Amino acid sequence: MSLLQLSDVSASYGASQALFGVDLDIAEGQVAALMGRNGMGKSSTVKCICRMLPSSGHIFFAGQDITNMPSHRAARLGIGLVPEGRRCFKDLSVYENLVAAQQAGLWNFAKIVDLFPRLGERESQLAASLSGGEQQMLAIGRALMTNPRLLILDEATEGLAPLIRQEIWSVISKLKYDIGLSILVIDKSLKELRSVCDKAVVIERGLTVWSGQMKDLNQDVAEKYLGV
Repeated sequence: MSLLQLSDVSASYGASQALFGVDLDIAEGQVAALMGRNGMGKSSTVKCICRMLPSSGHIFFAGQDITNMPSHRAARLGIGLVPEGRRCFKDLSVYENLVAAQQAGLWNFAKIVDLFPRLGERESQLAASLSGGEQQMLAIGRALMTNPRLLILDEATEGLAPLIRQEIWSVISKLKYDIGLSILVIDKSLKELRSVCDKAVVIERGLTVWSGQMKDLNQDVAEKYLGV
């Protein structure tokens, strides 16, 4: 059964249309990659899923039609977002950031520290004082503290040092294989995506142009739509 399903989703920013028909399906426990060149509609698709951008078509999550649902209600159903650019609460401490939106469930402060020991070391520091990599860890931890059924990672490794990127990919692998969490990953690192993703959806100019198992995403598709 699908946990998340998008069918012919279109969306606009005023008079400028960004999405023209996005189809996407994620089952419980699956990790899916949403791929495409810059400016092709990946982040707009995420905004539609999280109900931060009005859309047409249909979006179902956990058996409910959330197409016209306010964003706070969609989040409470179990959609956890790690937004592009991290967006930590810079004037709050690491601990305060993590507990700000905490919901009951598997994830608590101790488990986040087990996942990211560096956050435990910096528990009382303001988020503004953290490095970019540490802020990304904090953003992921904050999303997990909502105990989501689906975790969305929007460019979670962009701009990070290689060692930090490696640590983030290791955490994504743990979330998949140890926890069984459903994840939607937006990233450009095809090699790392192949190591954790079950399936991929490629969008081009706001339209789904390829969808299938990650192992079937061949070099021809990658060169045509991803530029790699």
